[in-house]
Amino acid sequence: MMKTLRQSTLDTMGLGNVIDIFKNGTMPARTEDLVDEVFGKSSDRGAFVISGANGIVGAGKTMQIGSRLLSYDVPIVALDFPGAQDGIGMQYKGLEGSFGPRNAMDIMSNVIRMHYDGNRLPAKLKSMNPRFLLEAIPEILEVKKKHYSVFRESFPSVEIRSVTSGFPSSELGVGIAHPAFPHQINKIWEIVEDKPSAVTRLFWSLGMIPLEVGDYWSFILDVLFCGITHASLQYHHASNMPVWKIDKYVRRQFGPNPFRAHDAIGAKGANFLTWSCLHHLAEHYGELFRPTDELTYRKDSGQNWYPLNHFRPLVNWTLTESEEDEMKTWILGPLVQMTSLMLHEQRGHLSHINAIGEICAQFRSGILAMIRKIGADEAISRVETYHKLCPSAGGGCWYPEVLKKIEEPEWQQLYVNAEHDGTVGLISINRESYNSDVDAELNRAIDWLKAESIDRVILSGDFHIATQLVGADTSEFYPALHDEKSGYAISLNWSRTARRFNDEFNVSVGFINGKRCLGGMLELMMHCHYLVANEATQVGMPEVTLPVIPGMEGCHWPFRKAESSDWPKLFELLLTGKAVGSKDAVGWLVDYSGSIEDCLKTVWDIASGGDHNLSQRKIKSESMKMAISEFGLPDSGNSAFEASRKAIMQCVQNACQASLDEAVTVQAKHSAEFMKSDLCRFGVIGADAKKVLTV
Repeated sequence: MMKTLRQSTLDTMGLGNVIDIFKNGTMPARTEDLVDEVFGKSSDRGAFVISGANGIVGAGKTMQIGSRLLSYDVPIVALDFPGAQDGIGMQYKGLEGSFGPRNAMDIMSNVIRMHYDGNRLPAKLKSMNPRFLLEAIPEILEVKKKHYSVFRESFPSVEIRSVTSGFPSSELGVGIAHPAFPHQINKIWEIVEDKPSAVTRLFWSLGMIPLEVGDYWSFILDVLFCGITHASLQYHHASNMPVWKIDKYVRRQFGPNPFRAHDAIGAKGANFLTWSCLHHLAEHYGELFRPTDELTYRKDSGQNWYPLNHFRPLVNWTLTESEEDEMKTWILGPLVQMTSLMLHEQRGHLSHINAIGEICAQFRSGILAMIRKIGADEAISRVETYHKLCPSAGGGCWYPEVLKKIEEPEWQQLYVNAEHDGTVGLISINRESYNSDVDAELNRAIDWLKAESIDRVILSGDFHIATQLVGADTSEFYPALHDEKSGYAISLNWSRTARRFNDEFNVSVGFINGKRCLGGMLELMMHCHYLVANEATQVGMPEVTLPVIPGMEGCHWPFRKAESSDWPKLFELLLTGKAVGSKDAVGWLVDYSGSIEDCLKTVWDIASGGDHNLSQRKIKSESMKMAISEFGLPDSGNSAFEASRKAIMQCVQNACQASLDEAVTVQAKHSAEFMKSDLCRFGVIGADAKKVLTV
């Protein structure tokens, strides 16, 4: 009998649970089949048309989707007005950088450019047999509706999706595929449709991240991003603080720079889109969303928010503690209120809402994780205080009761889910970087499986939101740059969580899929009894390049599982920071690497007790002596890099010479001491911390 801690996000696309992928030994959807379903069989393949293809959205998506469909012989038709700026041509250098000159040329060669006048489609388009239209024309409702009518008159069965930032599907009469910026690389799409479609599953199979959301005015990303911009403008009006200074505080408190982002996207278009979303939201939900006069002015003028550097004041200042807390209320209050509206309307799976805030709106923690951390009472209090500062916002769309559900699994497991079939459990992670939220959720997922009497477990990414596992979220280390106790606690607690996969299950199997698995995420995975990796995956330990000392037992755990003859390979991994292909790591870090189908079968055979012909590499619990000088690498010529290498080697020696029980505290101490050193404070993490925290 299948049980899940909370609904799988894959299930929202009709793709089932993650554990089913392992049980069935195959992915739940094949690109080849879905291309045939959407575009027709190879003998009668229809075209993918992008209208408004020279705009910032259209050009980015032409490249992103065109590169993925190239090998499937799907013609890409880029449709726009004759006088439109050549947005597609501007993408070419980026294509060359990503794919190389030859592949970039192949992608461009498959893009057929056509022009029209907005009323009549090109006659030659008929021969291309359009099967799917992605509409990316300006945000004018009647123009969009007319555009669909023109297409449907000529191609009645064409599938249509709009990239609109604000209009619901019910107004447009077509489905929504709203992409996140930057459009050529961000894989998130907010999908609005009656039921999960072949188009959505095709996007997923092509390596993109479609997230099903509800059909309401504006979408989750725009409510959050436009919402934080609007809140910042309200504070600007109340305090007269310049927007560039507000950006600094918002970045420190929440993560994004809303005003700089508008300028980076292109103020003229971005100002209009933000104004349009807020205007329509205000018409339907009230004064909470009403655009400020300054936004309306900038919408009309297209003016940048940031002045030239030499016009900014040379004298800096900071807010007092109470002043900064009031500013936080101006920003967090409306964000919580807007989130309560989205929860009340059930706009999406809670993990979707949270991930969109992090991945797309650049919140350091997703809005739901942020609310969960401060607690429902504090969140409600912030909104109530905000209403005293801005009484007009308190007139509607405030649903504090939805925040009272914060103890339910959907709230508590935003990043980590657990499933089981009565015998084998599955824990999946949907956040690409490890932080304290992931750590807490992992422990809750393990506790749930143990309470369900599950002693065989698979640890994996979620095959959806997390397309790679890149290591620790280094913003977690900011306090440790000045507080050794903080660094020690992070290393010790995260290591203890990882050890649970070794200590508390009879069988544990880590599976690495996606592009790469690095740093802390790899350290987590290597604690499983077996480690299996897709042959297309890279594994690595980049800590020396930051620099930090690996804090989740990477300085001794892999050595305890490897033969001493393989230790030089581990040292090279640790002391160069270079990743290796998973097939090259078999035997000394990875236990099996192969095709995705072979890996899925192997993982299931191990977890379920089937035949797999793999020997478990046992962890050595006793002290291990090593002559550390034997494993040095040629001098890099960089004194800071050499000092980092030396610190890592010293940690390896001390942790390996301790017993397994003692090593966890030995490594935590080394990691914490190093984070407080000048090498770390003036390295990548220290520089990032200074940029984020300095106002």
